[in-house]
Amino acid sequence: MDWQIILDILPSVLLEGLLLGLVYAMIALGYSMVYGVLGLINFAHSEVFMIGAVAGAEVMIGCVHAGPAAALVLALLAGALVSGMLAVLIERVAYRPLRRRASKVRLVPLITAIGVSFFLQDAARLYLGLVHDDFYRVYPNFELLERTMDLPLQATIQGKGIVLMGVAALMLGVLWFLVVRTPMGRAIRAVAQDREAASLMGIDPDRVITRTFFLGGCLGGVAGVLFGLLYTQINPYSGFFPGIKAFTAAVLGGIGSIPGAALGGLFLGVLEIMGGTYLPLVSDGNIGTEYKDIFAFAVLIAILLFKPSGLLGRGHVEKV
Repeated sequence: MDWQIILDILPSVLLEGLLLGLVYAMIALGYSMVYGVLGLINFAHSEVFMIGAVAGAEVMIGCVHAGPAAALVLALLAGALVSGMLAVLIERVAYRPLRRRASKVRLVPLITAIGVSFFLQDAARLYLGLVHDDFYRVYPNFELLERTMDLPLQATIQGKGIVLMGVAALMLGVLWFLVVRTPMGRAIRAVAQDREAASLMGIDPDRVITRTFFLGGCLGGVAGVLFGLLYTQINPYSGFFPGIKAFTAAVLGGIGSIPGAALGGLFLGVLEIMGGTYLPLVSDGNIGTEYKDIFAFAVLIAILLFKPSGLLGRGHVEKV
């Protein structure tokens, strides 16, 4: 094992892990926001992410002659709006009726979320098959976005990597401002803390929940476009593994915690890329890169065993 090679490629590995971690963080925020308000794990969020990626690909391909800047901005807007509206539709059709029936069986909304997830996968397959006679969409390559820039410590970054970091930082900053500094954010936090008390104070919980789903969906859609831009090719199942790993990141950071979801996503992205890169090196090729996917699930098991509340989560205190 050549330790010099490991050290030489470390900056590039960390940078790639940071980019993937930012995508995971944006998806994980959707899980955490919905859980914080409803106590629901919305497993359909991974398909909301995928639909946003498909919408972004369609717009970017259709606007390819407008240039990279215009095509990218329109694709991001399309991914955010389509995924945001889809998340609202899912809440209205699938979750709100269950909430109004006040079912005490917590498995019912969970099973509903899984059913919605499968439905959206098949709907995307049907759309791509009928419209394009193919199950894959490939993001167009723009020379400006593919151009590389040299960084210190022998690391390089492509233009699309810079775009991903900038857009992700902007979205995370806007979300923090909305949640912490605006009346809408205060309403979201109030409903998350005590829905009944918030309604008595004049806050409409249904409206707050709808806005929460919309914000989470927008983040997922933008993450889908950035994921497609980074890895080029998407399909109806592209949301499954990123969604599972983003859920793991949300649990790692503390489900329901917005800073925790961001921290968990970054940590998991770096861990996954380091595992995929270094496992073949330290094992002399006996363990391949494909084993990187086990890291997310190993981390999830470790969290549930040793710190179920997550890195920044708080233990549940029942009020009497």
